[in-house]
Amino acid sequence: MSLRGFRGKAVAITFIFASCTDTCPVLTNNMARVQDELGSAFGSKIAFVSITVDPERDTPEVLKQYAENFGANLDGWAFLTGDLATVRSVGRKYGVFARKTTAGDVNHIFLTSLIDPKGILRVQYVGARFDLEEFQRDLLSLVDESK
Repeated sequence: MSLRGFRGKAVAITFIFASCTDTCPVLTNNMARVQDELGSAFGSKIAFVSITVDPERDTPEVLKQYAENFGANLDGWAFLTGDLATVRSVGRKYGVFARKTTAGDVNHIFLTSLIDPKGILRVQYVGARFDLEEFQRDLLSLVDESK
């Protein structure tokens, strides 16, 4: 699990799980709305990465269906999974910790991280209901800085 394929792009990284019925769908839907507003910059200069915190259930096929349900443009938005140890390690690098509940859901910290085109963590948004216009402006600002 690496951001190598996104070098030279501003990247927004989130942690979600497909069977979530609470905050993850809100976050994913909000990001899909911003994706649509970014126009041609999305995919060419800006990318989104959503990493599952439930890799035991979120297979590539499950994540593909989840992405399709939200209208994610997979030319610029990757939905990633991996073995549990790798997912936890990547999550910790961004300050995200997750724990499975007895009901089978996953409690996790909601952080959306913005990485600049040089690969440096620049901004983190807490929660799923942050200001989408500010989020879009911040992404575009990271692209403009790299010119």
